[in-house]
Amino acid sequence: MSRMPCEEIRMPTPQSIEELCVRAQALQGRMVCEVAQFLHVAIPKEPRRSKGFIGQLVERILGSDPAAGDRPDFTGLGVELKTIPVNTHGIPKESTFCCSIDMNTADTEKWETSRLRKRLACVLWVPIESALLAPMPARRFGVPVLWSPSLAQEACLRSDWEYLMGAIGAGYGGVLSAREGEALQVRPKAANRLVRTVAPAQDGAMQTLPLGFYLRAVFTEKILKDT
Repeated sequence: MSRMPCEEIRMPTPQSIEELCVRAQALQGRMVCEVAQFLHVAIPKEPRRSKGFIGQLVERILGSDPAAGDRPDFTGLGVELKTIPVNTHGIPKESTFCCSIDMNTADTEKWETSRLRKRLACVLWVPIESALLAPMPARRFGVPVLWSPSLAQEACLRSDWEYLMGAIGAGYGGVLSAREGEALQVRPKAANRLVRTVAPAQDGAMQTLPLGFYLRAVFTEKILKDT
């Protein structure tokens, strides 16, 4: 009789922020292959199929809500989870995706009730060695950081958000570049370049590429170093 493979494991939801932090701290120094083996999860062998794998692995080991949707990953705790690749000095070298932008309502949204503000209210950052440093199974996790924006950081985020959303709401979303914004930037966020969404235009509405908000690496570097 053939042996049935072990079922993949997903850890139960943490009941407190303290419990969540203890789990995250236990990842420090661990390799991806160790965590995958513990969860009975197979590591993808093809690079093109491995996108997002480490993030999903961390979600499993920490017990995030798989049905969170637009809510924070740990819905009961109000904590968002971000896995962030870093170099040998613990410095992120790429921007971090935060959330997609509802282009059609950009001209009516307010910072206080925005999707971005809710996502960044409390974030658990889990650093992971960059793919340039080691193959996926051997990549190691770094020191986790639980972060909420300071008054100065929120003011910076709000300023960028209002400028960028104002431009989208005024019909200029199609000409925004990743160079605009101090802490935030907008970049296309879609499965491919054929995807389109409705966005405000100067003469009504238009079809354009969906956009998402990303945190710049210089901003996340300060979070990891100063928190």
